Parts: sequence; C-alpha cells; structure tokens
Amino acid sequence: MSPGPDFAVVLRHSAVGGRVSGMGAALGVATGILVWSVVAAVGVAGLLAASAVAFTVVKLAGAAYLLYLGGKALWAARRGSAGQPEQPAAPPDPRRAFRDGLLCNVLNPKCAVFFVALVPQFLPADPTVADTVLTAAIPVVLTALWFGVVANVVGAMRRLLAIPRVRRALDAVTGTLLVAVGVRLAAQARTVP
Repeated sequence: MSPGPDFAVVLRHSAVGGRVSGMGAALGVATGILVWSVVAAVGVAGLLAASAVAFTVVKLAGAAYLLYLGGKALWAARRGSAGQPEQPAAPPDPRRAFRDGLLCNVLNPKCAVFFVALVPQFLPADPTVADTVLTAAIPVVLTALWFGVVANVVGAMRRLLAIPRVRRALDAVTGTLLVAVGVRLAAQARTVP
C-alpha cells in the first residue's frame, strides 16, 4: 500500500485515462505480483537473488523502464506548460495500462527479493499445488483490490485532475518519482540482495 512505482503508474493511468485505464494498470500490477509469487514459490526467484549477474540485469531493465515511464510523464508536464496548446487526450487504452503495470512490477527487483524472503515462509516443507496456489493468490487478490480502489477513486476525481494545471503537476510529480526510483535502482545495480 505504500506509494512506489506501481502506485505512480496506477495513479497516472487513472488520472489520464480514467477508471478503465487505471483498472488496466491495477490488473497489470496484480499480474506482476502473480508472476513473482509463482516464481518465488517454485524457487526461481531464489536463483535470481543468488545470481549477481541476473539480479543486476533485472535491476537495470527495471531502472530503464522506470526512466522511460518517468520521462514520458515529465515530457507531458513540460509540453503542457510550454505555452503550447494542450494536446487532446489519447483515448484510454487499458492494454497499454496493463502492460505498464505489469512491466513496472515484473522489472522491479525489490519484488523478487520481497517474495523470495516472504513466500517460502508460508509454504510447508513439501508444498502441494494447492498450498502454492493459495500462497500466490493472497497477495494477488490484495494487490488487485487495493489498486482497484486507487484506480476508481482517482478515476472518479478525473474531472479535477483534467484541469491543465493539475494535470501538469500530477505528470511532474509522478514523472519525478519514477525517474528518481529509476536512477536509484540503476545506481544500486551493482549491489546484490
């Protein structure tokens, strides 16, 4: 629930594209959680955490994607404040929102570390498929519920968020957050979990 890159992506998609885009991003983040839950449950995330090279590659890919998303938001904020006429908003694209949410989460190496540390503790020594499915489903459902609420609340406030000055501020804040996290992640790329 703490604000981070996933929150910024859902927030931005909800503010720009409304509930449909926000829900697309929320489902993308939840799908990313599903990926990490399953990967951790079968032990692959442990291999990623144990391999400095693989972990660094994921970190750098995640940093690059966050820089891309943040750069897009900052460009939108600058474009809107440069005295140029506002560009008409693109129609909501829940598939693009889903992709952004999914990639933001899957390329976040902190998710790998979190799930490697957390998921195995809740599995018995010889887990059944049902144990693994239940353990993976809980964070997925909670994530989908939380970000679904965020998407709907922000989507309901879309009229306010569509005011050009507010929109530029939102783009600037989310863009800055995403770029800052991306830069921090890239700077830490050499550290192993």
